[in-house]
Amino acid sequence: MSGLAVAAPERTTTPGPVRRRGSYRWSARGFGLPALLVVAVLLYLPFLWTTWISFTEYNGLGSPSWVGLDNYRAMFDDPNFLTSLRNTLIWVVGSITVPVGLGLLIATLSYGMRFGSWLRLPFLIPYAISGVAVGVVWRFVLQNGGGLSQALDALGLPGADSRWLSDAPLNTIVMIGAAAWQQSGVNALLFVIGLQSIPREPIEAARLDGASGWRMFRHMHWPMLRPLTTVVVGLSLVASLKTFDIVWVMTKGGPGRNAETLAVTMYEETFVNSAYGAGSAVAVFLSVVTFLAAITYLRRQLSPERTV
Repeated sequence: MSGLAVAAPERTTTPGPVRRRGSYRWSARGFGLPALLVVAVLLYLPFLWTTWISFTEYNGLGSPSWVGLDNYRAMFDDPNFLTSLRNTLIWVVGSITVPVGLGLLIATLSYGMRFGSWLRLPFLIPYAISGVAVGVVWRFVLQNGGGLSQALDALGLPGADSRWLSDAPLNTIVMIGAAAWQQSGVNALLFVIGLQSIPREPIEAARLDGASGWRMFRHMHWPMLRPLTTVVVGLSLVASLKTFDIVWVMTKGGPGRNAETLAVTMYEETFVNSAYGAGSAVAVFLSVVTFLAAITYLRRQLSPERTV
């Protein structure tokens, strides 16, 4: 044995925190995998299948036969599709302006009032009713010779002989009113939550400067409600593009398919006419329009230039 000590080779080890961080990352991915699989199975795969069917001729039996873009060409040449597209645009405008505007008005007038929550309650109750039930109630009120016509006739007011659910675009307008009756209350609740989240200091400072009423709302409340308004309008935009239940229950898209929306046309082609290819083409078109409208709106509202 020599007196020289042999140095042991240095051991290179990965620091514990780095190793744990990597294991945490993979654990997080593992926990997120089931959710990703559920979304893929319930959302992405059906959309891909619907897209494939839209390029075929298929009646639900046998095998689909490839027809290319024929369903899309026929869709844009169909006057019923153009009518449903027009009605859907009317729904978009009406659903953004009427229930959102009424909700903001109800919230602003009742906020800070004594028993304000009780004043908002009658507007909130219809939101607990399903769209089908809303359609049944308002069909009874608006049908020919229904509750509204009888009330106008008893009071001697004009409009007793109006065909509320038969003449276009009047039928679409009154159905938007029925939807607004259901949606205004929850919009008012959301705006009240937004008003409650506004800091008190700038509001008190504005009051000391003499701001009140419309000036207070225009220069203080409304700018601070902008983030919440973006959410409310975005939800209303998406909901209006896929409107189905109220239209189907109240009119079934008629008479003569003059009150159809894109969602009703999709249902009509697919499950009534058994034209799965044509119905899938409408479904793909509606999905793409909804996605583009939502993304465009949110990007425009949340852009850095508008937040300055």
